[in-house]
Amino acid sequence: MFLRIAIIGQAVAVFVQAITAGLVLSSPHGGALHSAGSYTLWVVVVVHVIVTILAWRPGGGSPKPIMYAVGFFVLTNAQVALGIAHVEAVHIPLGVLLFGLSVLQLIWIWTGRRTPLTASA
Repeated sequence: MFLRIAIIGQAVAVFVQAITAGLVLSSPHGGALHSAGSYTLWVVVVVHVIVTILAWRPGGGSPKPIMYAVGFFVLTNAQVALGIAHVEAVHIPLGVLLFGLSVLQLIWIWTGRRTPLTASA
């Protein structure tokens, strides 16, 4: 259950970042919201990694969800660094990739395609 909540929180945070990215492109004041959202997303991704590790330990299931969470964490760190450096040519496509990965993870946890970890969490 906590793992589902963490993944839903992560997907919502990525979705909010997509909205604030649109504000950055269309409004001179959207940058503050997008910046605040990036810190929020980073914290949510760290919580996702922690929850995934804690859910894996008692069940002894597959470590694949941990690898996904850590991979998403690495991509999020790259996204933050690229945003701070104003490298939009990579920052925007990476944001789209993070959004797509979040949607895939949501589909994965809400359909029958579950690992023992997500089935027990």
